Amino acid sequence: MSTLGESFVTAGGLVLAGDPQLLGIVALSLQVSLTAVFLASCIGLPIGAAVAVGRFPGRKPLTVILNGLMGLPPVVIGLLVYLLLSRAGPLGSFGLLFTPTAMVIAQVVLITPIVAALSRQIVADAWRDYEEQLRSLGASTPRAAFTLLVDTRFSLSTAVLAGLGRAVAEVGAVMIVGGNIDGVTRVMTTSIALETSKGDLPLALALGFILIAIVLLLNALAHGVREWAVRRHG
Repeated sequence: MSTLGESFVTAGGLVLAGDPQLLGIVALSLQVSLTAVFLASCIGLPIGAAVAVGRFPGRKPLTVILNGLMGLPPVVIGLLVYLLLSRAGPLGSFGLLFTPTAMVIAQVVLITPIVAALSRQIVADAWRDYEEQLRSLGASTPRAAFTLLVDTRFSLSTAVLAGLGRAVAEVGAVMIVGGNIDGVTRVMTTSIALETSKGDLPLALALGFILIAIVLLLNALAHGVREWAVRRHG
């Protein structure tokens, strides 16, 4: 068997055996990404709804900015968060650099625009259908935005899952602010980069298998929720 073939076989064995090192890396990855997505959703969903329903000066430029921020370069976000958390930065006294908290902060900054922009579009579509009805009931702008967030919650879950997919697969920002410290800040993407550079292909492949499986699962969930929401609303 070729060296490459042996690497694939060994990688499969690591996954099937539940290798402790492998599981620890996956667990930290999910912990960081899920925390970041929760916080980004708490920020991004209200912003998206407010921009969709509100009528205020600068609304259109803000919409353009939100859409543009979806493509933020992760390494630039990592650099900015690094400067913010470094000893010379304004938050340096908290000692957050090279910790999972720093990685969460970087991912929140990265995925909040994604959640906000996608939720804005979803709520805006619903607002076009229900604006007249909500106005006739005397709903204020904040009340209307909240009502539409609740009504479109299943469709909004696709925006949240999109953010989670971006967070789980991100490498640049978390590498910069986390430092890729073994047992502390080493997640799936940074581990794959490190192990590949070291020539440890089995572990890198095993993590790659799991990462691909997670991304595919998230996409399948997003598609399933979207289809279910369409059928539910006829």
